[in-house]
Amino acid sequence: MFSDKVLNHFENPRNVGRIEKPDGEGVMTSGECGDYLLITLQIDTEEIITDIKFQVKGCVAAVAASSMTTELAKGKHIYDALNISEIDIVDSLDGLPDEKIHCSVLGAGALKKAIYDYLGRKLID
Repeated sequence: MFSDKVLNHFENPRNVGRIEKPDGEGVMTSGECGDYLLITLQIDTEEIITDIKFQVKGCVAAVAASSMTTELAKGKHIYDALNISEIDIVDSLDGLPDEKIHCSVLGAGALKKAIYDYLGRKLID
């Protein structure tokens, strides 16, 4: 049912937690199943994501997709990270069952919201 990569990210999730004073944060929820994802970012002066953490309430696929999202975004410029899609997340996990694809939408959406939050804060400063 789940690929080895999905199971690995579920059993050994990367970048779990919350950055205390984030430069940006984004939340996504799924009305479909009640999953919840918070992503927090630390971004340097060159607009590179230097740290990213997540907290998730959800199933195996939600944990794995959240973990993979952080792996794909860490070290990238924010504008490159904005281009990370649900398809990128699913492909990086070697696939998800059709009924779990919505978990990848959480990751891509929360990441985008966190980056937009950063950009909004930057405009205010």
